[in-house]
Amino acid sequence: MLGLIAGTGFYDWEALENQQEKLIDTPYGQATVFLGEVATPEGRKPLAFLPRHAKNHTIPPHKINYRANIWALKSLGVDKIVAVNAVGSLLTDVPPGSIVLVDDFLDFTFGREHTYFTGGEAGLQHTDMTNCYDRDWQQQIKAAADKAGIELVQDGVYVCVQGPRFESRAEIRAYGRLGGTVSGMTGVPEVTLANELGLIYGSLALVTNFCCGLAPAVSDDEVRVVMKANTEKLTKILLQIVAAY
Repeated sequence: MLGLIAGTGFYDWEALENQQEKLIDTPYGQATVFLGEVATPEGRKPLAFLPRHAKNHTIPPHKINYRANIWALKSLGVDKIVAVNAVGSLLTDVPPGSIVLVDDFLDFTFGREHTYFTGGEAGLQHTDMTNCYDRDWQQQIKAAADKAGIELVQDGVYVCVQGPRFESRAEIRAYGRLGGTVSGMTGVPEVTLANELGLIYGSLALVTNFCCGLAPAVSDDEVRVVMKANTEKLTKILLQIVAAY
């Protein structure tokens, strides 16, 4: 089954019909997942939808129970994940309104429960991250975007920061020099945990604004307008992904 994890500005998906809210018990706490079906030309397809901040955006990025979320999806039979992240752009040539297909990450988070392999009974394993955003899955996502007529920025590097505060100007300059494309607060440890459990993971980063220092500050209203347009484009891509799954 396909899993969809979404964040800021995407707390529900109208295309998901016959939704059932499931509270899943895991060894790491509880996770809420919405199970339903998506109507496609190829027939109705099952989907597990998980809003990582909860439906009313009550959970800040550093307090999300990433381990419970990924474990819950795995327990429901999810084998592939499309993650959606609202981000700021670190590059002037990746403007607001862009959708970035993420290929790698830089992790600047701290204090998060970032692994299932904590030693003792849990065991110890060093999980390879060379292909953490699965290359084959990326190509399938790109093919879906092409079919939907939506251009993606490819080979994106997601810089994950702790939050909930935004970055300083100096931090943004540093992240750009390190090779970052976009900056967000939730991509890690979500991607690493998915890899630890053997789930195929891909990410679409929706650029809502330039990070501080790259352009004048934008208002919340301007960000909402960009987010709405991006969500409409995202829906077209997701429908193609689900249909081809």
